Amino acid sequence: MFYVYLIVTKSEKKIISYVGYTSNLLKRITLHNSSKGAKFTRGRFWKLIYYKKFNSKIVALKEEYKLKNNYKLRDKIKNSYLKNENINFTAL
Repeated sequence: MFYVYLIVTKSEKKIISYVGYTSNLLKRITLHNSSKGAKFTRGRFWKLIYYKKFNSKIVALKEEYKLKNNYKLRDKIKNSYLKNENINFTAL
């Protein structure tokens, strides 16, 4: 199985997001939060807010590309999560 995921963190006064793909979701999130993930994610605490499962790596990579480049969809997912979870910005 392959996963496409969206993680968020707070940077100054805004919420920033990162999109990626992996075959081991738990391990990947742990790497991001231990500053051993992608360079962009180092030094911050990340919260997983969205993921989708795929049977094919090729399909997962295509979906990752779409999500990375579709900022309206990313914002929609972020806003939906923040609204539904009533997230505390200081917790991020």
